[in-house]
Amino acid sequence: MSWTILVISGALEAVWATALGRSEGFSRPGPSVVFAVSLLASMAGLAYALRDLPVGTAYAVWVGIGASLTAGYAMITGAEPMTVVRIALILGIVGCVAGLKLTAH
Repeated sequence: MSWTILVISGALEAVWATALGRSEGFSRPGPSVVFAVSLLASMAGLAYALRDLPVGTAYAVWVGIGASLTAGYAMITGAEPMTVVRIALILGIVGCVAGLKLTAH
């Protein structure tokens, strides 16, 4: 259960990071609310997962998922360039996250 919550929390990290960028310094209410709600849910999920998982592994997985999804979303929407090198590097992050899961005790 902790791993599932951690993955969901990592995805919520991508939501709050994207919403933060769209909030334009918290001047836009909609994205600002999405940021606050998803941030709280993401942190709560990470805190829950840390009850059972080592902090180093859980944090690296959480950040890796969030960073990969955030960068992938930015490329898909055209906010950032999509290149073979960028895609390969993001897949490298995903591979490292999967490796951490496979080697966790």
